[in-house]
Parts: sequence; structure tokens; C-alpha cells
Amino acid sequence: MHDMKNAIALTLIMGMCFISGCSNAQSMSSKNILIVYLSRTNNTKAIAEIIHNNVGGTLVALEIEKPYPENYQAIVQQVVKENETGYLPPLKTKIDGIGKYDIVFIGFPTWDMKMPPPMKSFLHQYDFNGKTVVPFNTNAGYGVGNGFQTVKELCIGSRILEGFEIKGGVERDGIYLDIKGKRAKEAETEVIKWLQKIEIIKSNPKVDG
Repeated sequence: MHDMKNAIALTLIMGMCFISGCSNAQSMSSKNILIVYLSRTNNTKAIAEIIHNNVGGTLVALEIEKPYPENYQAIVQQVVKENETGYLPPLKTKIDGIGKYDIVFIGFPTWDMKMPPPMKSFLHQYDFNGKTVVPFNTNAGYGVGNGFQTVKELCIGSRILEGFEIKGGVERDGIYLDIKGKRAKEAETEVIKWLQKIEIIKSNPKVDG
């Protein structure tokens, strides 16, 4: 009788799982996922939110204590200088209990064909040893630069999965948020394919009827 009750309970659980689809994202504990991103024109933010909608977890926007100037030429000059000197801007954002996260998504735009200094500050500040790190990037069409290589250099002892990159806005030309509307839908399709490829999520089984 006890075995029969267990079998019935297991059947009910499996049935509920089948009805709900039970994607890999649902079976994976979203409590151990952290998504940290830096975004100036909200394109990286758009990708971060797409990731968050598909894997869950904690979503955090990275901020620095002293914000960069709004003027494009001014920020370009400041970032070039920071890259030349190795300056790491102090962060306003604090992550409590980063040790509880097993998977950390790191999102950033390409600045000066490099990882932005604030994201380098973040990677220097926290220990990623033993974690799975997943980088993603938006850029003006010139690519990631050495951003993903910097992730590998600064996340010593971590398992780094294949990164994702996509064209966003071109602030120099006055094109700011590009990943919106139809473009956002296309980006979501690309992000989901990437998440499936790196086995963070799997496709839901199709149910006929």
C-alpha cells in the first residue's frame, strides 16, 4: 500500500511537470543565478532583462560612485585615460553574499574596444573561483574587442562559458537604445538560442493536442 501511494504521488508530480513544460530553467534553482550588467544607453540592460526573464535569478545594475559625464566626447576621453592608467572607478553597487551564487552572468558594452573600467572594478572586487561565469556584450558593430579575454584573465579559477554579443546602439552617431520593439524580439530569439547552446536552458517539449 505504501509503495502504491508513492507511485501515485510520483505519477501526479510527473503529470504536473508535463503540463507546465518544466524547462531546464525551471528545474535549475534560480536562487543561485546572478546577472550583473553595466549599461549606458540601455542596450546591455535590454539583453540582461531578456536573460533574466528566461533563467530567473538576481538582476543587478552596476553603478559607480561618481557617474560618467553625459557628453559622449567627454566620456570617451575619460575612459581612454582610465584604460591607460589602469584606474578602477569605485563602485556604488554592492553585492551581498556573492558566495551563494553558482552562476554569474557578466554584461557590458564595448568601450574603446575594451571592457569598461567599472566592470573591471567589479571583477577585481569579488572572488569568482569555482563559479560558472557567463559573459554577454553589446557593441556598436565593431565587436567585443578584448572584453571576453579580460573576463578570462580576471575570473581566475572559474568556469567560463561561451559569451554572447550583439550590435546595440551607436552613441557616437546619436543612436541610443536600438534593442527595442521588433529588434528586441529578434534579440530575444538569439539570446534563447545561445542559452540553449551553452546548456543553461533547454527547449520546452512540444505538447500536441
